Amino acid sequence: MAADSKAGPGLSGYRVLDLTDEKGFLCGKILGDLGADVIKVEPPGGEPGRWTPPYVNDVPGAENSLVWWAYNTSKRSVTLDIA
Repeated sequence: MAADSKAGPGLSGYRVLDLTDEKGFLCGKILGDLGADVIKVEPPGGEPGRWTPPYVNDVPGAENSLVWWAYNTSKRSVTLDIA
């Protein structure tokens, strides 16, 4: 059976809200790598996992965590303040 050339990757067409902390980073990454539209919802100031070393050029910062970047590829991010 020939594959439909218009069909996207496995989970394309699905949207996933990632409300996890460091313990759930990998699950959202896998879903995103399989084609789902993953939206990482973070609290104001960013997810605490952004401060997990090691850092790019050993400079701590919310945008410099290599762990954060490794586990949060294939995701979009939004900040939500429910207060």
